[in-house]
Amino acid sequence: MPRTDRVPRRRLDPDARREAILTAAAEAFAREPYAEVTLASVARLAGASEALLYRYFAGKEQLYTAVVGLAVEELLAAQAAALDGLPAGAPVRERVLAVTCVQLDHVADHPGAWALPLSGAASEPAATAELRLRAREDHVERLRGLLTPSGAARHEYALWGFFGFLDAVCLRWVRDGCPEHDRQPLLDAAVGALEGALGDWGA
Repeated sequence: MPRTDRVPRRRLDPDARREAILTAAAEAFAREPYAEVTLASVARLAGASEALLYRYFAGKEQLYTAVVGLAVEELLAAQAAALDGLPAGAPVRERVLAVTCVQLDHVADHPGAWALPLSGAASEPAATAELRLRAREDHVERLRGLLTPSGAARHEYALWGFFGFLDAVCLRWVRDGCPEHDRQPLLDAAVGALEGALGDWGA
């Protein structure tokens, strides 16, 4: 009798297969903490075998880190596009608002996956934690680039503190269900906190 428990598999080229695996993994890791996700469950979501996953990723740690890295790249690309859409010579505050709006879009689109690492209820592989640290350093550097050189040099703690503040208020926003009516107050509070810490956008 033929087996009926096998997952139907689609024939895809390598790039499409890798993308399907990453999409399935992103879905799985958004639903459950890292420790509770298995490669077998990701394979089922991707319509592939677990053995096939190992052709693309050395293991769950590498797969998870790739998912997080892809999310970071997508966020940075969206923020760059938002800045490119502003008129030449746009004020610093308007530029900071633009990238922060994109950050809120990202959080609202991926609330579970975004909030889980900040919840304190789950641990991540060391490689992923290192990737997140490098991403935060990059975000600080990009924010520094939006300010005048003198302002950036004098207010290093303000730059780092802005992202800590943004994490905290976005985490509360996620816990409340990301209500749209709270979006503008959150945005005003976050950008206002940076402005207050700087004293003056160009100081």
